[in-house]
This record gives sequence, structure tokens and C-alpha cells, in this order.
Amino acid sequence: MERSSREIFLSISTDRPWRDPALPAAERAGLLLAAMTLEEKIAQLGSRWAGNDMADHDLPEDETINVAPMEDVFSVGGSLSLADASRDGLGHLTRVWGSYPQTVEQGIAEVVRQHEVVLKESRLGVPALVHEECLTGFTTYGATVYPASIAWGATFDPSLVERMAAAIGRDMAAVGVHQGLSPVLDVVRDYRWGRVEETMGEDPYLVGILGSAYVRGLQSAGVIATLKHFAGYSASRAGRNHGPVSMGRRELLDIILPTFETAIATAGAGSVMSSYADLDGLPASADPWLFTDVLREDWGFEGTVVSDYWAVPFLASMHRVAADNADAGVAALTAGTDVELPDTIGYLSLLDKVKAGEVSEDLIDRAARRVLLQKAELGLLDEDWTPEGSVQAGVDLDSAENRAIASELAEKSVVLLDAGSVLPLSGVAKVAVVGPCADDSRTLMGCYAFPNHVLPRYPERGPGISVISPLDALRNELADAEVSYAKGCEVVGDDRSGFASAVAAAEDSDLCVAFVGDLSGLFGHGTSGEGCDAEDLRLPGVQGDLLEALLDTGRPVVVVVVSGRPYALGLFADRAAGLVQAFIPGQEGAAAIAGVLSGRIVPSGKLPVQIPRHVGGQPGTYLQPALGSVESAGISGLETRPLYPFGYGASYTDFTIADLRLSVPEIGSNGEFTATVRVANTGDRGGDEVVQLYLRDVVARVARPLKLLTGFARVSLEPGQAADVTFRVHSDRTAYTGPDLRRIVEPGDVEVMVGTSSLDLPCRAMLRITGDVRVVGHDRVLTTPVTISKDPGGG
Repeated sequence: MERSSREIFLSISTDRPWRDPALPAAERAGLLLAAMTLEEKIAQLGSRWAGNDMADHDLPEDETINVAPMEDVFSVGGSLSLADASRDGLGHLTRVWGSYPQTVEQGIAEVVRQHEVVLKESRLGVPALVHEECLTGFTTYGATVYPASIAWGATFDPSLVERMAAAIGRDMAAVGVHQGLSPVLDVVRDYRWGRVEETMGEDPYLVGILGSAYVRGLQSAGVIATLKHFAGYSASRAGRNHGPVSMGRRELLDIILPTFETAIATAGAGSVMSSYADLDGLPASADPWLFTDVLREDWGFEGTVVSDYWAVPFLASMHRVAADNADAGVAALTAGTDVELPDTIGYLSLLDKVKAGEVSEDLIDRAARRVLLQKAELGLLDEDWTPEGSVQAGVDLDSAENRAIASELAEKSVVLLDAGSVLPLSGVAKVAVVGPCADDSRTLMGCYAFPNHVLPRYPERGPGISVISPLDALRNELADAEVSYAKGCEVVGDDRSGFASAVAAAEDSDLCVAFVGDLSGLFGHGTSGEGCDAEDLRLPGVQGDLLEALLDTGRPVVVVVVSGRPYALGLFADRAAGLVQAFIPGQEGAAAIAGVLSGRIVPSGKLPVQIPRHVGGQPGTYLQPALGSVESAGISGLETRPLYPFGYGASYTDFTIADLRLSVPEIGSNGEFTATVRVANTGDRGGDEVVQLYLRDVVARVARPLKLLTGFARVSLEPGQAADVTFRVHSDRTAYTGPDLRRIVEPGDVEVMVGTSSLDLPCRAMLRITGDVRVVGHDRVLTTPVTISKDPGGG
């Protein structure tokens, strides 16, 4: 008779003290490690993507799109069956849920099946960790698709991001997932990069605070958060995916690394993923300075480092810093990569390398101990753990609670750039809705949303979730208006044959709403997303020409950009009757956009990236020294001022920020001060304002950005209501990396600026830091706490 997985598991648990949940997790991991053979230790460092073997055999091969075309480079690890890959145990099961459209019941059965294979085939029966993607929600069929990360940035709302992540984590944990490959903590450096949509913006403090909130939320549900991509990936030359990164150590330390450091220090992130890119010629996966010196020794990180998919064999095949996959495995392990994903390839040869004396068994033990510790902490080593018990039946992955959070995120992320002459819409009898993003719900979702990430391989399966298009949402919103539709053109391509019907629709209406922007995809199968980099910042395809034709009609045209990156809108801004930016707002995004257009929703989103004026506006982030900033006008013939700056967002009500008060005029190099401003809603509608605090080092030892976001607070106020917003700022928040690459707080003048964007800072005061230069480390203060004291009631 076939034994149940519980019988199998209990039968191998006798006299194995690591099964005892009463023992400390570290002790249990040590006991298990001591009982393992070398082969079994190495097995814990590997993975198997058995789900990637699935295919829809009813579809012609040339009609499918591979979820990860990079895998075609390799065959060794991916050719092993799950049983063969599990002979000595297994570290991770890769994307059991995220590779193929399956029901919850089918997914649960597959999780149990794969676990049973691992348990049956190995001597010690140590369960594998299950990891999945969760960049816009749980990346699986039928799960809620939340706004993309760039939209989280536009909310400036860490508490909301934390609630979203907790909901994602609860769903994943319920169906047996232990680790989520999110959040992305890359800081945008070049808007042309395809993965801008996966980031939370161009400012390290904003990204660090929101990313830490995501980590806290996900890990509150018992799912390990994985910070990615460590480090520098977003700064690739010319914004090209996998391109080399030309960056000095100081920029890395001051702009790129603090986001990761903050999420580790303040949120306890459990895992870090390596970057594909090389930094000044040294691939991250082979850089012991990054993964051992900085991450482990300086920051005290105790979690696991996992490779990005195929980053280990890339050391040989792409970077060519290793002779073959086996040498690549040695380089990655030595640098500090604990687990190879998504299949064991480079680490397959570690046994031979240890026996040949080319790699120390101590390095194997170091990595295996970290993996086993996490398994102990997650309960996988408990004596009563079973595959069946690790999952729950009847889980609703697209619950009403999920959708409510997705809706709130979408509503708070829509950025009103300019209300123009017609927004909010009122009393319009005939509205023409035009554009390639108007009636395609896929344009609302990011490249790691299951409908865009996997379902293009299975076009007959449908989206798996209920989602309406902006066209239908606007029809619902403007129930008394006659709404017509003309597509005009595709997102990409040069076909202008639809222009005539679009122009005719606009001319036959009182108002035209044009939805333009992106369709996210993978590796060239989209205009935004992984491997979908842009040559410049013009709208994709002929969408810009379509807007020109619509504007030439003389009818009022409201332009709505639904995109994963900022596009140059300088040619259209002055002629548009209204301008709205919606950064990939998710499955509830259409109603959010329609609500902003109608005025049902008072817009409150703020730009996490700038909107360029010109298509060649690179580099475009606000983090520029004086010589490269808006203050350097006349030095170059090119316009340096953005069309709309970082942190900007208009509203349908009015706010004032005034009366900046510093608690003290000076502090020591290890002191703190408070900065308080008065924010008031002087309009006739309730709304949210995001109060932003920036600091400027007046004189520094190196050229520094003209200003840096140092604190922010989203404040909700009724008409006539006011509040005091107080930022508590430690001198550590002024620290930077000096000429000798040590991070220092130095005496001198610091300008304190508060306002509503990086270019609208009406409240300013000078603070002096006194005392000696102080060297600071990982124990420095990384955040700026905020207190909001509202007046009771409103006008």
C-alpha cells in the first residue's frame, strides 16, 4: 500500500532532534547540518523549476511566448527531473504556482505532489522552500493584480503599501508559499530602462521607506521578502537591460545601497537577490565586497542571498569571468550567494570542486546553515509538518478585501498633472474616448502580473480575474453622457489607418479623452517591463502623432498616460485640456482613473519620477548637483528643467504650507532637531497633501545633489482644516560618503526646505551642525519619524 506523506515524514523523524520545535531554530539548523553528508548540504543550495516543464500542448509552438527565454541558454540543471534533482534533498521549489494557468485546487495538488517527490527521494526528507514572484501581487492565475511598484511610489503611503503586502503574504502563505521575490529596491537612474515600472521611484529615501513597509507586510504573514536587485541593476548604461553599470563607489553607497540597508535594518528583510549587472566590470554575483563585506560584515545581515534566475551560469556565458558553469558556481558561492535559482546549474559541480580542493567545505556549511535556519524558522523542520498541512483549501486569491486595497492604492496613485480647462468633467454631453490604452485592460497591469507575464503563452485562457477597461469605467462614471470610442492606433507599430476614425470621433464630440501609454510585457513583447527598454522618451509607436492629430481638431483633449515609465510630454502639455498620469494602476485602476476624471475622487498622487520635457531628457532624475541641475541654466543649450518635478501632483482642492519652525538653530554632529510646518486645506473639498522635507548641504567635501528628500507625510484634511506636521531629523540624516569613502556627518550649514515637490519648497530655514566630523556606520539613524497634529474638524 502507498504510504501517505505524513507516514513517510514521521517515519524518518525518529531520533532526529532537529524536528523538535522546542529547540531554538539555530540549534536545530546546526543539528541537521551535522547530520548531513556533503552531498546533502550542497543539495540545500540548489533549486528546481519543475513547473517550467509544463506547457499547453494544444497551442502551436510558434504561438507561445516563453515566460523566461533566458533559460534556453542552459540545459544541465533544467534537464533533471524533480526526482533526480531531489536525490540528496533540495533547497527550493521554483514557481510551482507562477508558471502555468491552474486553479487553486490544481495548484495545491501540485505543491503537495512536488513536496512528496522531495520527501520520498531524499534520505533525510527535508522539505524544500517554495518561492514565487509577487511584484504586483501573487503572480498566479486568478490572483488580485495590484498596481505596479511605480504606482506605490506615487502614493507616498507606506502604511497602505504594508497593508497590501500583508494581504499578498496571507494569500501566498495559505497556499504553501514560503518566500516572495519582492520588493524591487532599485532606484531609477534612467527612465529608458524597461524595469522602471518595477521600482518605486528615483529617490532612495522614498524607495527605502516604501520597500521597508512592503517587507514588514509580507513577512507579517510568514513569507520571506527578497530584496532585489543587489545592487546597481537600475543604473545600467543607456538604460539597457543587463547592461554594464558605470558607477563610482560613492554613488553606489549614497544612492543605491541605502534602500537595501534600510529594509534590512528597519524591517528585518530575510533574503536578498543578486543583480545581473556588473559594476565597473565586476558582476554582482561574484563580488565578495557586496555580499560578504557590506551585506554581512557591515550590515549584519543574517538571511539568505539567492541568485537572480541564471545569474550564476551567466558568470560564464554572459560576463565571461568564469571558464564554465562549474567555475561560476565556485565564484558565486565564494562571494556569498547561498542559493542558486531557478535550477541548480553552477552548483551541480560543487561536490567535485570540494573534493578537488578548489572550494572549502566551510563555504558549503556557511550557505547551507543559512538555508536550514530559515526552514527551521518557517516550521518546515517541525515534526508535524506535512505537505498537505502546509496548504489551505478554498482560498480566494482575488477576494473583496484584496480588491478594496487594490482600489485604494490605485486611487491614491493617480497623479493629476494639470486640471487644465475641463477637469473635473462636468455636464459633458458627448465624450469621445480614443487611444490604444482605452479598451485594453492589459495596459493596466505590469509585466509581472500573471495576465501579462504568463498568459500570453495561453491566449485562450482569459485574464483569470475580473477587470474592466478605462473605456467601460468611464462609461460607468459618465452615465448621462454619450460615450463613443475609436482606438486610433496600437500601442506599438506605425499603422496610422485608425487616425481618421479617431479624429472624426473627437470632432463629433464635446470632449475627447485620449488614453495613451504602455503595454507591459517581457523581453521585447511590450513597451514596458523586463527587457522592454526604450530608445528615448517619446510615446511608443505613433501615439504621439495620434495626440497631435486629436489636438489639431480644436476640441478639448484630456490626455491620460497609462504607463510604466515617464514619457516626455512637452509637445502636448500646453495644448491639452487636462493631463493625468496613471502609473500602471492594476486591475482596479480603470475605475480610479475614471473617478479622478469625473471628480468623484480628489487626486492625491505625487510623482515618484519626474516627467521630462523632451524625449532625450536623460539623465532626468532630480538628484543632480548644482552644475547639472536647473540652477545651471545657460551652461548647456539643452533644457534641464523637467516638465513636472519629482514629488509633484495637483489636486481639486487647495493647500497651503507655511510657518516653518525649527526646534533649535544648531545641533551637534550627533544631535537632532524638529522641523514643523502648518499645512491647511484652503479649498472646498476634502483631500490629501503630501508634505515633503528636503535637506541641502550648503558646502560639502564632494559634489552632492542639490537637495535630498529626507522625510514625507501624507496628510488628509477636510475643507478649512489644518495640521501641524513635525519631522524629527537626526544629524545622521545629513551623512554622506566623503572623499575617503567613509560615511560622515560634518559640521556646517544645512538648508531645511519643506513643500509639495522638489521644486515647490516655500518653507526654508538654515540649520548649523557643530562639533567634529563624525564617522557613522550601519547603526546610524536611517529614517525621519513624523508626527501629525490635526486641528479638530474643518470649515
